[in-house]
Amino acid sequence: MSLLLAGTVMTLTAPISVASPEERSFTPEDVSHEEFFSEEEVSEEAFDEDAMVERFSELEDQELDGEQSTSGEPDVGSGEVASHNMEHLSNIPKNGPLQSTGSDIAFQGDYAYVGNYDGFTVYDLADPANPEQLVQVHCPGPQNDVSVYKDILILSVDARMEDDTCGADRTGDTQDYWEGLRVFDISDPAEPEYVKAVETKCGSHTNSLAPAKHGNVLYVYVSSYSPNPALANCQPPHDLISVVKIPVNAPHAAKVTSEPVLFPDGGYEGDDRGGYTETSGCHDITTYIEHDLAAGACMGDGILMDISDRENPEVISQVRDVENFAFWHSATFNNDASKVVFTDELGGGGWATCTEEFGETLGANAIYDIVDGELEFASYYKIPRINSENENCVAHNGSLIPVQGRDLMVQSWYQGGISVFDFTDSANPEEVAWFDRGEGISDGGTWSSYYYNGFVYSSDLSIGFDTFQLDDSIDGDARTDLQELNPQGQESF
Repeated sequence: MSLLLAGTVMTLTAPISVASPEERSFTPEDVSHEEFFSEEEVSEEAFDEDAMVERFSELEDQELDGEQSTSGEPDVGSGEVASHNMEHLSNIPKNGPLQSTGSDIAFQGDYAYVGNYDGFTVYDLADPANPEQLVQVHCPGPQNDVSVYKDILILSVDARMEDDTCGADRTGDTQDYWEGLRVFDISDPAEPEYVKAVETKCGSHTNSLAPAKHGNVLYVYVSSYSPNPALANCQPPHDLISVVKIPVNAPHAAKVTSEPVLFPDGGYEGDDRGGYTETSGCHDITTYIEHDLAAGACMGDGILMDISDRENPEVISQVRDVENFAFWHSATFNNDASKVVFTDELGGGGWATCTEEFGETLGANAIYDIVDGELEFASYYKIPRINSENENCVAHNGSLIPVQGRDLMVQSWYQGGISVFDFTDSANPEEVAWFDRGEGISDGGTWSSYYYNGFVYSSDLSIGFDTFQLDDSIDGDARTDLQELNPQGQESF
């Protein structure tokens, strides 16, 4: 493994290479949605667009309420950039060997760890408005979603690789392959060290951290889905998650410790309308260890879990929305764990759902209150701007903005841009800030947007790492002393 840091090459113990910021040469990816959005390899079969046309055509004669345009023209024109209560400060383009799809972000101290299908990048946030690229780790394995805890970094690999090394290529072999978690030591953020690989059933699409109360053991909930009888390590039924146990002081001893079944009845079976995906695992799980809770977005089901027994999480509430939710994708608690925002990634991230024909409830968020331990539907939220039919747009990844007494969330919508909304009144969510690049600027849009210590950071699928600042009226009272932030893990502020 070679790392290029400040012009010096250091040889480590695994075949990883990096490039310095000076070597950046950015060229937008020019690929089809089918190739570019390999995040959802099942999207072609899971989302039958033809079968949904009849449903969408019924919306054409309906009057759209709220602020959405009825002209059909995009609210932000091709090649234009617009925003409200949100200022773009900086962009670091993709560069060096990491030219594939940008994915998720985790934060620790003055560092941001940004995933890419080709590896991950460490950014120094000492000057938070102008991050500097510290080091890149070239370690291909889609999606390479990332989480951090103390000196440990976790990467999720949800693609069949020839083996578990960072130099491995993808393989079509259905019997002899590897996918799962990669574990790195980041005690020195400038020199990440690859220490362990853990194979998990159906790989690892995303990962969620659930440290033990004493903090000496890190449990990782591995979300994966879409089993196939042809695959040796992804056999149906796949109604489970993998729980990986990592001793904090000995991460090389990481191993799968349990495989709890979350859906003993099989979960949602799907139907013949197309696009409404049967449950065969989970896409994302968000943990809230202070409350011993986790919320799971599991394809056809949304769930709430008791995780007081870290190795054996138990589903305590389960909901479905067979009218408007096609693919339960991710979940975010509010600060006091009395609400959950679920997202619907209709179309697997490749569809233009922010258009008139899809309306205000398809490809949106659903806000649920938690009442006596049960999930109760409150409302939907979708960005109020119309996009062009060529802009993929659907609810995706985001985080809370830590303002006491308010439920504020910043969220990515692919080419729909970034939206900040207030869901303090769960029945009446309202957008308070936004940023949008029009068609033709980003080939794919923003994957994830998170608020960290006074700034919004965003990972764009094609054009790199962005930094934003919100109007003081929104985040003037926000906490700015967080020590860690993970995509699928929450801590009370």
